[in-house]
Amino acid sequence: MKIVMMLMLVAVLVALASAGMFMLRKGAIGAGAEARRSRLMARALAVRVALSVALFLFILLSWAMGWISPAAVPLGS
Repeated sequence: MKIVMMLMLVAVLVALASAGMFMLRKGAIGAGAEARRSRLMARALAVRVALSVALFLFILLSWAMGWISPAAVPLGS
């Protein structure tokens, strides 16, 4: 389970990085270049949000099914 969660977290970070690259990249100058870049950036951010929600729901499902459990920090000795 931890590996799946880590892979999903990495996928969220990759989607965020790709959105940043679309935002910062200088492309061809033309009428549709800016609109295309904006569409790609919006799509990458939408994928990031979808992956984040899916990861959150997967964590809740894993906890409800007993696959993972919260690890409490011991209070004193």
